[in-house]
Amino acid sequence: MIGDIVGKPGRKIVLDGLAAIRRHHAVDVVIANAENAADGSGLMPNHYQKLIDAGVDCITMGDHVYRRRDIYDTLESSSDIIKPANYPRESPGRGATVITAPNGQPVGVINLQGRVFMKPVDCPFQAVDRELKSMPAGVKVIIVDLHAEATSDMQTMGRYLDGRVSAVLGTHTHVATADEQVFPGGTAFQCDVGMTGPHESILGRRIDRVTETTTTFRPVAFAVASGDVRLHGSLVDINPTDGTATAIERLAVRRAEVDQWLAEDHS
Repeated sequence: MIGDIVGKPGRKIVLDGLAAIRRHHAVDVVIANAENAADGSGLMPNHYQKLIDAGVDCITMGDHVYRRRDIYDTLESSSDIIKPANYPRESPGRGATVITAPNGQPVGVINLQGRVFMKPVDCPFQAVDRELKSMPAGVKVIIVDLHAEATSDMQTMGRYLDGRVSAVLGTHTHVATADEQVFPGGTAFQCDVGMTGPHESILGRRIDRVTETTTTFRPVAFAVASGDVRLHGSLVDINPTDGTATAIERLAVRRAEVDQWLAEDHS
């Protein structure tokens, strides 16, 4: 699971580094949250396609899912991109999907949005129960991306789903948490898998722009930063027979590592 991809720097490190990451870590399936991929807010169809072509198997979204109207048709027509399942049924897109691993294993993916300190949405607990009930019977491996602000929201969902899904992984805060674990029922959990983008920033945005608005109340555009680009996420090992997680590990890849891999590939 790749954490929130922010702007062009975030997209580029995924496009350049994902193939090497898959090789180095023997990754079978890649899920990425891309709700901030278009200049820090939303996702454009060409960005979606490039991420899929680079090896992302499923894209999850969040509160900025509809920031770019151009993505509406893609949300409706493509099965490898999903919106929060607790959004209204009438909103574009689907809240869950089933993708296929290279070995033919079906993998369910569910997207949810939290409620604490977030804009009003329907109950994520009712939504996930509904999506799990609708999941095809043969799907044992199920990953949940909970896009939420509060760690209490994330932990409650993780405990609620323990033993019912393979992993509950948080996105949205852009800050990786150090609480990765496998719950007693076999569900891997982490409050937030972190941000993929410029870390010399404030949550991916230029420090000077955010500081100016915060200290003076003068509105300025929160442009995406460019320094210290990293890819953050989590690696989860899952037993394909029963869908239980056996391990979870934080992943942090710096831009210099990706550049080294690219140089080695071309040498």
